[in-house]
Amino acid sequence: MNQLLRFMFLTFFIGSLLLQAPEIIPLNRANASANEDTKIVAALDNQYQAAVRRNDAIAMDRFLVHDFVLVTGSGKSYTKTDLLEEARSGRVVYEHQEDTQQTVRVWRDTAIVTAKLWAKGAEDGKPFNYRVWFSDTYVRTPTGWRYVFGQSSLRLPENPD
Repeated sequence: MNQLLRFMFLTFFIGSLLLQAPEIIPLNRANASANEDTKIVAALDNQYQAAVRRNDAIAMDRFLVHDFVLVTGSGKSYTKTDLLEEARSGRVVYEHQEDTQQTVRVWRDTAIVTAKLWAKGAEDGKPFNYRVWFSDTYVRTPTGWRYVFGQSSLRLPENPD
């Protein structure tokens, strides 16, 4: 009986070590997948920004998870419902809603998009024109990549160095 307990303990111990071992993926396969995911997420984020520019709440809804949150540099936070209601209201009309210097980083089922956004237009008839840095977090779900969290910087100075 003592040997049986020792065997069971050893089996359990080795099994638990194997469960903790990192997944072994050939480097070329991992790189190919990461490169493909990078392109997919970059395109999705561009499509999302275009939907915002058009105030297309239906398209925006497809990208955002139900518990989505956006936190701005001023400390305000917005939910998916907030963003969709704003788009439907038409209070904001964009002349420009474009991002540059986009970088996408992928770690398995999570991707972060960082870019500089230029937004120009009018809100309730009052003009605005500003630039911010933002980071958008996407997560791979069974139905594809979804936008789960966004964060933007304070507005950048008008003449950045």
